[in-house]
Amino acid sequence: MPGTKRAVLLTATCLGQFMVLLDNTIVGAALPDMQQRLHTDLTGLQWIVDAYVLLVAMLLLSGGIFADRFGRKRVFLIGVAVFTAASVVCSLAPSLGWLIAGRVLQGIGAAALSPASLALLAAAYPVPAERIKAIGLWAGLSGIGLAAGPVAGGVLTDAFGWPAIFLVNLPIGLVLLAIGLRGLDETRNPHAPAIDIPGTALSIVGVGALTYGLIEGGARGWTSPVILSSFTIGVVLLAAFVAVEARRDAPMLPLRLFQQRLFTVSNTAMIVVGFALMGSSFFFSQFFVAVQGSSIMRAGLQTLPLSLAMVVVSPYAGKLAARYGFRIVVTVGLTLAGLGLLALGMVHADTGYENVWWRLGLAGVGFALTMSPLTGAAIQGVSPQEGGLASGISSTTRQIGAVLGVAALGAIVRVRESDGASFESGLNSAFLVAGVITLITAVFTGLWLSNSAPRAVTVTNASLAPASN
Repeated sequence: MPGTKRAVLLTATCLGQFMVLLDNTIVGAALPDMQQRLHTDLTGLQWIVDAYVLLVAMLLLSGGIFADRFGRKRVFLIGVAVFTAASVVCSLAPSLGWLIAGRVLQGIGAAALSPASLALLAAAYPVPAERIKAIGLWAGLSGIGLAAGPVAGGVLTDAFGWPAIFLVNLPIGLVLLAIGLRGLDETRNPHAPAIDIPGTALSIVGVGALTYGLIEGGARGWTSPVILSSFTIGVVLLAAFVAVEARRDAPMLPLRLFQQRLFTVSNTAMIVVGFALMGSSFFFSQFFVAVQGSSIMRAGLQTLPLSLAMVVVSPYAGKLAARYGFRIVVTVGLTLAGLGLLALGMVHADTGYENVWWRLGLAGVGFALTMSPLTGAAIQGVSPQEGGLASGISSTTRQIGAVLGVAALGAIVRVRESDGASFESGLNSAFLVAGVITLITAVFTGLWLSNSAPRAVTVTNASLAPASN
């Protein structure tokens, strides 16, 4: 492929992933304004976040297969179009229901756009050494969206209100469509497996039912028939998902991979990373605004240490794992993240920011040290030909953890409030629970995660999710 074509492709794929990652962190800054203007409670805010993350988590692997089967350029551009149109729907939403519907559409678009962008990149760089450099550049440039999100969200929301955080995607999407239609070449994999429709449907509804129970349980009552039914339906459907996947010739989630301890341990830890990171991040802006009285713009800046630490440290995590092994780096990372969350659980309304920022930064450094090595460990646990699939599953487990984290930690806050505690006390409890779970997982990885260094891996089926929210 000529150098100009590659430059166009790299620009398009990086910009597309940037848009997705920007959306992951920009929404958190606007949650306090959404709560006020949409007249919603904590439950509504949880749905605004989880409606998006749930669809990304459950459709991510299918999105990669769609791209391989039907054309990576086609699926990438469809994903861009859906994500952009959904962003406009979100910005114009007159009610909470419309906003949640727009977030669902955004999740569908992201689940197509993200894996297709990486698949296009992998196909354009067939030489492994060049591919690794290109993917590193893709991850680094698009990852700027994570750090830009809180600042951009705070500024836009403070100046124009929460709809502006979604409208910012419109010019990016239009530029991407213009570049992509004219500058991208179509590629596909004629041997890609068939779409696992039963597995996809069962996983979406099953995890969705559990999420519904966790989010709505505080408002409807944990023993109410609808909540007990939702938990029952979720467990039954996920059991059916396991049974279906075990019998399919080409399942979306090959259960045989979990026979490898390294693969199982790394993905279990990745669920906790998503749970603790996304579940706690959901409350950061709300803490600064509702508890400490910050403006929305200032709150966006105050949450920056976590995402900035992740952007700075993440590129070095893989190198550290290559030198010291998976177990040491992941266990140290989880320990730092857990300690950071425990420290955040001790912050109060009168705590000065000079005694808050380092707690966010400590958690960010810890989480940054875990994600890349955990994905590398998952890849190490399978055959080289299944490296792309393993990376996709690792990203999916992180997103599932994120869905459950927002739902479960939100439930903790609601339970504490229903017992007469303040919102501040509820947040403290949520951060402490997230910290304890993360530290327990650090012990788990310290005992069970292999300490071998990562091998060189060729990514063949790009199924990476958006980075952690």
